Amino acid sequence: MDTEGLRPATWAITAGRPDGHGAPLNTPMTPASTYLHGGQRLYARNEGAEAWTAFEELMGGLEGGQAVCFASGMAAVAAVAGQLRDGAHVVLGDDCYQGTTQLFEAGTHVHGWRLERLPVDDPAWLERGDADLLWVESPSNPLLEVADVAGICGAPRREGALVVVDNTFATPLLQRPLALGADIVVHSATKLIGGHSDLLLGVAVAGEDEQVERLRTARVLAGATPGTLECFLALRGARTLPLRLREGQDSAAELARRLADHPAVGRVRYPGFGVVVSFELADAATADRACEATRVVRHATSLGGVETTVERRNAMAGQEHVPAGLLRMSVGCEHVEDLWDDLETSLDGS
Repeated sequence: MDTEGLRPATWAITAGRPDGHGAPLNTPMTPASTYLHGGQRLYARNEGAEAWTAFEELMGGLEGGQAVCFASGMAAVAAVAGQLRDGAHVVLGDDCYQGTTQLFEAGTHVHGWRLERLPVDDPAWLERGDADLLWVESPSNPLLEVADVAGICGAPRREGALVVVDNTFATPLLQRPLALGADIVVHSATKLIGGHSDLLLGVAVAGEDEQVERLRTARVLAGATPGTLECFLALRGARTLPLRLREGQDSAAELARRLADHPAVGRVRYPGFGVVVSFELADAATADRACEATRVVRHATSLGGVETTVERRNAMAGQEHVPAGLLRMSVGCEHVEDLWDDLETSLDGS
C-alpha cells in the first residue's frame, strides 16, 4: 500500500499492513525461530519475523527515520550506550528514568565514563557540544521537566557527538526529535506505543544508515531480540495511539486543573501535554495511603496504558531526588469524572 504523504494518525493505522489480493488485513504472527534456506530470513535472532518489519515500518515513519526494535526499552538504551568509547563524556538530565541513570552510572565504573548531570531545563546543555553523548529525556521522569529539545539538537557540537532523545512520554505524535536534529530517538514501546500494559518492547530510530546498522548489529550480538508476540501486540496497540493519546491527554489536563485546587495537594506538575501528571502530597505516608485508597486508579508501576495508574516514585531505588510525597499518575482512557471521583475520595481520606 502506498502510504506516502499520510498524516500520522492515518500512518499509525495503515503502515506495516500486508498488501495484495487475498492478503490478511493485519500482519500475521509467525512463531518461528528458524526458516528454510533460500529466502529472505534464516534465523529469527538475526532477521526477525514479519511482525518486526511491520512494527519498524510504522515507528520509522512516525519518527521520520529507520526504526530498530529491541526486547525492551532498556535494551534499546544499552544498544546506544554500547557505542561509547572508554572515558566518554556523557551529559544526562538530573531527573531521568532510573534504569537509564543506573546504566550510565555503572559505565562510570566499568568504562570510565565521565557522567555529568544537568537540570533538564539548564541552558548549559547548549554549551556541551564537546561531549560524546547528550542524553535528553523530555518531559523528564517523573518531575516532568521540559528540555529545550530544539535548542540542544541544533546547537553546535563536535563531529561524532551524539544527541539522543528519549521520546517515550511525548511520543512522535507530540514531538519528533529527528526533525529537530537529534541523531537517535528511543522509546520504551512497553508504554504508550503498546498501550495495554501487556508487553515489553523497545525501539530506537535513527536517520543515518550507518547508525541504523550499528543498532541492528548491537541487537544481534547482544541477543536483544524482541519476541514475535510482543511485536504483534505493539503493532496492534500502536494502531490506536492517536485515539488513546488524545483521550488521555484531555483527561490529564482536566485532572491537573482539579488537583491544583484540592487542599491536600501541593505542587502539581504537568507540562501542558501528554498523559502523565505528577503531584505532591504532604509526605510519604499520606501519599501511600492515597495510593492504597484508589479503586478505579490502579496502584501500579509503569505508565502509558489504557488504564490509569499511580505510584509514589520516591519509594523506587534511584529516585531519591524526588519529593517523598510525589505521586506520578499516568492517565488512561476511563471517564474523567470516574477518575476524579476516585482521586477525590482517596485524597479526602488520606
